[in-house]
Amino acid sequence: MEKNNLQFKTNINCGGCVASIKPFLDNTDGICHWEVDTQNNDKVLTVTAEGISQEQVIETVQKAGFKAELITK
Repeated sequence: MEKNNLQFKTNINCGGCVASIKPFLDNTDGICHWEVDTQNNDKVLTVTAEGISQEQVIETVQKAGFKAELITK
């Protein structure tokens, strides 16, 4: 299965926020790797996904109490 790199604009803006969302993203099947660029104004979440849709990633972020919006290139 092909891996996709997805990028989302979020409101995950500090290390504490990253720590809050970590268990949600780490325990979601289909997310191979993820990172948040808190230095970027858009707080970009980059997800390497395999077999998970962008909607499922957004739902996971929302379950953790944050917002995510797909960045289209």
